[in-house]
Amino acid sequence: MIPTSAPARILLIEDEAPIRRFLRIALGSAGHETVEAGNGREGLEQAVTAAPDLVILDLGLPDMDGKDVVREIRSWSRVPILILSVRDGEGEKIAALDAGADDYVTKPFATGELLARLRVLLRKRGDSEAQPSTVQVGPLSVDLARRLVSVGEQDIKLTRKEFDVLALLARHGGRLVSHRQILTEIWGPAHADDLHYLRIAIGHIRSKLDDDPASPRFIVTEPGVGYRLLG
Repeated sequence: MIPTSAPARILLIEDEAPIRRFLRIALGSAGHETVEAGNGREGLEQAVTAAPDLVILDLGLPDMDGKDVVREIRSWSRVPILILSVRDGEGEKIAALDAGADDYVTKPFATGELLARLRVLLRKRGDSEAQPSTVQVGPLSVDLARRLVSVGEQDIKLTRKEFDVLALLARHGGRLVSHRQILTEIWGPAHADDLHYLRIAIGHIRSKLDDDPASPRFIVTEPGVGYRLLG
C-alpha cells in the first residue's frame, strides 16, 4: 500500500477530462480533495478562491500556456506547483522550473511516482500558507491574488506594470528593493539599467495613491539605491 500524506486540497488545471477524472480518483484514494479547472483562466480563479495546498498543472492549455499560469500564481503565492505535461523536452522543463514550478512529471506517468512527488511538495504547505495574499499598509490594500489596489474605500486603477512594481514592493514587507532588482524582475534583464522606466512608474503610482514623495505615506525613496513600502 502506498503511504499517504496528510489530506490536502489539490487544484487540477488540465483540459483533458479523462485525465482529470483519473487524477481525481487517484488523489481521492490517497485522502486528498480535488478542485478542477479546464483552462488557465479558470485555474487562476480557482487558485484564488479555493486556496489550494498544491497545484497540478498541464502546460498545453487551450487558452494560455501553462508557464504563464505559473508566473501569475507566483506573483502572489508560494503554493507548490507540479507540472504534469506530455512535453518532455529539456528546454520545456527548464523554462517551467525557471517560471516558478517546483517539479515536473511527464505523461504518461506512474501513479506511485506522482503521489511520492506530491508528498514531498506538500511539505512546503507551511511556507505557502505563511504568505498573505493581501498586504495592508495603513489605508493602502494590495490584493496580490486578484491584482486589486485600494486606499480606504477608493479603488485605485493601476496599469499592469504599475501594479507589478507595487506588488513587488509589497511582497518584500517593508524591506528595501534595489532599482536593479525591480527593473530586472518587472522589465527584464535587458532593462536593468533603464532607471527612467522605474521613475516614471513610481511617479504614476504615487500620483494615483496621492502619496507625496516629500512626506510619504506608502512608498519611500532610498536615494541612489531603491524603494521600499512602509510597513
